[in-house]
Amino acid sequence: MGADRGPPSRTPSGCPSRSITTLCAEEARRTRDRIVATGVTRASTDGLEALTIGSLAEALGMSKAGVVGPFGSRAALQAAVLAEAAEMFTAAVVAPGEKAEPGLPRLRAVIDLWCGYLDGGPFPNGCFVTAASCELDGRPGELRGLLLDVVTRWRAFLREQVVVAQGAGDIAASLDADDLVTTLTGIAMAANQEIQLLGDATAGARARRLMLAALAA
Repeated sequence: MGADRGPPSRTPSGCPSRSITTLCAEEARRTRDRIVATGVTRASTDGLEALTIGSLAEALGMSKAGVVGPFGSRAALQAAVLAEAAEMFTAAVVAPGEKAEPGLPRLRAVIDLWCGYLDGGPFPNGCFVTAASCELDGRPGELRGLLLDVVTRWRAFLREQVVVAQGAGDIAASLDADDLVTTLTGIAMAANQEIQLLGDATAGARARRLMLAALAA
């Protein structure tokens, strides 16, 4: 039998050194994901600017240093929360919608998913991006810049599908692609208000009907 090698050496964080790239990395990722998930929920109701290290630490039962550690700053944490909310939208609407053929089939699929997302989405305050837009549109800064990029990419995606559909003869070429994007976006924002503020259970179905009508005009 070999000599007793004793317990494995440990890093300052308490993880065995041989596991530093596995166990410790996985634990750090889980902690970061938990912080971001809680941040998304709180920012949905309170706003991104109201998101503080102290409020998250209290909600998570963690120290302030433990909350800010994975990000380095409050601003980076806010950016991570916004990025996660945008990714949730992409995973729920864009990614499954892209399984349909480009152009009108994809637009119709996305509209179904988009309206369903508005009607029964994961955020207590409705569409995160709509709420963030109302909060940040008049506040220059990094967060506004990140949100601008999210919205710009979404509108470009919609416009691309409109143009493809027009090229295939499925949408009238006389319609302005940017006008259609604005119409679809405006209907979605109105539906979000009707769902959240007015408690209108028919708003999602109405939004879908109006969006499809705009494409068929």
